[in-house]
Amino acid sequence: MPQDEWGQEGTDLEAEKGEGIQDKRLSNVSEEKGKEFQPKTEIPEDSLVATSEDILFQKDDRANVYPLTLTWSFGWNSSLPVYYIRDENQRVLLYVCAHTAVIYNVFNNNQHHLQGHPNVISCLCISEDRRWIATADKGPNCLIIIWDSFTGIPVHTIFDSCPEGNGIGAIAITRDAKYLATISDAEIQKVCIWRWTLAVETPACTLDLPKEYGFQNYLIFNPTNNKELVSNSKTQAIYYLWCEERDILVHSAPHLTEKTFNKLVGKLTQSVFHLNLTQILSATMEGKLVVWDIYRPPSSASASLDFPHIKPCKLVHLQKEGITVLTTVDNYIVTGDIRGNIKFYDRTLSIVNWYSHFKLSSIRTLSFSKTPAAPPTEKSNYPPDCTLKGDLFIVRNLIIGTSDATVYHLTTDGTKLEKLFVEPKDAICAISCHPYQPLLAIGSLCGMIKVWDYEKKKYLFSRVFEKGLGIQSLTYNPEGVLLGAGFTEGTVYILDAMSLENQIPEPFKYSRTSVTHVSFSHDSQYMATADVRFTVSVYVVVVRNGHRVWEYLARLRSHRKSICSLLFGVHLDSNEPRLLSLGKDRLLIEYNLLKSSKDHLEVLDIHRTDQGNYPTCMVWYPPLTRELFLLICNSGYKVKLFNSTTKMCRKTLLGPVYGSSIEQVQILPVKSTLELQKRYMVFINRDKVGLQILPVDGNPHKTSAIICHPSGVAGMTVSYDGCYAFTAGGHDRSVVQWEINLSALEAAVSLGGEDLTPFYGLVAGGREGKFYRELEDYFYYSQLRSQGIDTMETRKVSEHICLSELPFVMRAVGFYPSEEKIEDMFNEIRFSEYVDTGKLIDKINLPDFFKVYLNHRPPFGNTMCGIQHSFDILGFTNSKGEKVIRREDFLKLLLTKGEHMTEEEMCDCFATLFGLNPEGWKSEPAASSIKGSEICFEEQLPDEITAEIFTTDILGLTISQDFTQDPLVSEVVRNV
Repeated sequence: MPQDEWGQEGTDLEAEKGEGIQDKRLSNVSEEKGKEFQPKTEIPEDSLVATSEDILFQKDDRANVYPLTLTWSFGWNSSLPVYYIRDENQRVLLYVCAHTAVIYNVFNNNQHHLQGHPNVISCLCISEDRRWIATADKGPNCLIIIWDSFTGIPVHTIFDSCPEGNGIGAIAITRDAKYLATISDAEIQKVCIWRWTLAVETPACTLDLPKEYGFQNYLIFNPTNNKELVSNSKTQAIYYLWCEERDILVHSAPHLTEKTFNKLVGKLTQSVFHLNLTQILSATMEGKLVVWDIYRPPSSASASLDFPHIKPCKLVHLQKEGITVLTTVDNYIVTGDIRGNIKFYDRTLSIVNWYSHFKLSSIRTLSFSKTPAAPPTEKSNYPPDCTLKGDLFIVRNLIIGTSDATVYHLTTDGTKLEKLFVEPKDAICAISCHPYQPLLAIGSLCGMIKVWDYEKKKYLFSRVFEKGLGIQSLTYNPEGVLLGAGFTEGTVYILDAMSLENQIPEPFKYSRTSVTHVSFSHDSQYMATADVRFTVSVYVVVVRNGHRVWEYLARLRSHRKSICSLLFGVHLDSNEPRLLSLGKDRLLIEYNLLKSSKDHLEVLDIHRTDQGNYPTCMVWYPPLTRELFLLICNSGYKVKLFNSTTKMCRKTLLGPVYGSSIEQVQILPVKSTLELQKRYMVFINRDKVGLQILPVDGNPHKTSAIICHPSGVAGMTVSYDGCYAFTAGGHDRSVVQWEINLSALEAAVSLGGEDLTPFYGLVAGGREGKFYRELEDYFYYSQLRSQGIDTMETRKVSEHICLSELPFVMRAVGFYPSEEKIEDMFNEIRFSEYVDTGKLIDKINLPDFFKVYLNHRPPFGNTMCGIQHSFDILGFTNSKGEKVIRREDFLKLLLTKGEHMTEEEMCDCFATLFGLNPEGWKSEPAASSIKGSEICFEEQLPDEITAEIFTTDILGLTISQDFTQDPLVSEVVRNV
């Protein structure tokens, strides 16, 4: 048996230094006795780590220096382990919610969050003394982080741990926490061992595994030897030996088939080193244990090529139920199975005791207390074991996690099982806050609705619907007495908000597909729903026999693509409710509720909101101005304000740009009338939650966002008092509570500067850069042009240009708006003061022009991806496999489709592009067109036009050389 060394551990892991080395050797551990390996070290007195106390829950984590601070995580990732990291007077658990590891104190009902991962955590492990926690994730820029559980501080982070793969699939830590081992999540999996206490960025050794071994998803060190590990996939167990002197990792992976034992083996689940230290055990879903013998050559043979290896020794049919968990504690081998049984075996695999009367679902994780079980006393109530002697069965307390996302604590003295929490076991898509109480309703696709008091962090009540009914949407009505629930199979329930009992005799079933939106009118007289088949349904309260009852009114398939928002409003003149829906078909539809009748939903008007991008969400803009607006966000990172009556687009503004477009928006409620002039907006995009100061003006410093659910946000809601925002993570089965700190966001805005200062940073070079100087030149040239280039009259110096010049200057600086966008810009400027003064504006100054340009231009410029996408739709695949458009089709498209040109306009454009017209021919009236009408397209245009030819040869733009990202196209100097 090789010796195990404890030496070379850093004395100050928090400082990530490898100084003050102590080298203490441990004596050989007898394989026959199989004693547990409990290392003790001589630690220097000045070791900060050794002398630090457990102060995790003594610290105040509420020091809010960020606009959004994570305060609580509801739910847990039940596919990962839950660990018992404190016992005795505390009961503290460690588990994972999405990309955050949560340390939860059961008795005090508080949480500490280990935040730092950019992706969902894929695996975690803890040291034997529960001091060190290692977490790893899957995704781009994946990390491995080692945490000090006493302080919650990350003591070491390993970057680029898996540059060729998707992240980490399995992780293990040695008993003394000195080394870390990982297996990557890649097509060719890589096993790495890390000397993390030395704060190194590269592994000590690596090993690539052949694909035929299957995906290795479980990994564990030998508790008595840091150099030995075992991992397994569903079909293959692998034994590793780390030869530290040569920094290589040798392995043994005997192929196991049904012929090996002439019996069905089953899929492997977990593996452990046997208590006798000479064997490895692998559990299977057939209730069997594969016993592997470890052959270790004697030390005298170390010079030979005979490395340690394993051989399948026997197959033990341990039980009928499939084994899902296999671990060891004290002198027992412990299994958990798919029937919820927990069984304890001795080293000869004879059963000692079991817990089968709890009727649990499939066991996912078992974690035993750090403290050994107390010796029995007169007051003890340990059960007898099942041996002939009938000795007391004394084992440590343990935490049990099951497949139905339930966590239990088992006190073995007296066999007391306590349910700590039950969470949804399926995706969470629906959340809603009560309109005037601190209540949060959470709905899951598993059919569970849970209601929490989010201030006290206390679970109040729940309801589980029958199988097949998954909750897709939830909304409280304005009075807070009803809860509307839409289900995945099309059912709509109206529930009592406090008891979750049905408020209608039978649920409404007018849709065959998932109900994605539920909304109530301000007076609770109407309820509307939308489903994935683009249909809007309306329900109304009527009086029957002196009782108010809900009835179905009508439904209409009003959209051609998915409905992204369903919104009730109020008619300003009559106080009657109004209903609007917004779809990805770019249509904003308003319905006439008063003229609607049974089975007939009347449409009041239809308005198209966008031209190229599609809308993503809408909300009523708060009354910060005398004009009432609808705020609509789109996929082009723009926020548009539409007049609520005329539906005219009154403003287009740059929205938050955080990797993806906004998907949902809510206006933060105010606590008092004094705050009505200072409003805020909460939003979510694909994976982030953010906060923005209103009014919207395109200032990037007014916005802050943070990753909340890396695998995707499914929903958002805001507390009635505006103190908290809640986000649902969908398939990560979690809901996160965010405390809102408005003063932190206001501070960021003040640091960003005033007036135009924040906007200068949005262009290359800023205020003194080349771009802004060119913009000034074009702006003042436009003044000259409008007054006539060749005039001899005295020039009128002005700070403004007339509105008709705006599109020419826009195109001169590289932004090419469509005619509809130009009209939107004209309306935005013309009517900017109309409500206040009754006058239309027909000119614009440079600062306002600069803001209009920044807010309307594409946020990422022109990209080859966008141009290629158009060719993919309009073109065909030629013999070379390229997407092309024929010359005659290209010209026909310009003349007939979209904002089509006249023949004269088309000829003039091509004459200019091909350099056939004199400089400034139309912009300067003294010049005239020479060859515009005589252009020969057969000579100037190729027979087949690709996206690249169109960009470079026709438009004369340059393409950036960086093709790893989506290449940008930009202006090129052309002599015309």
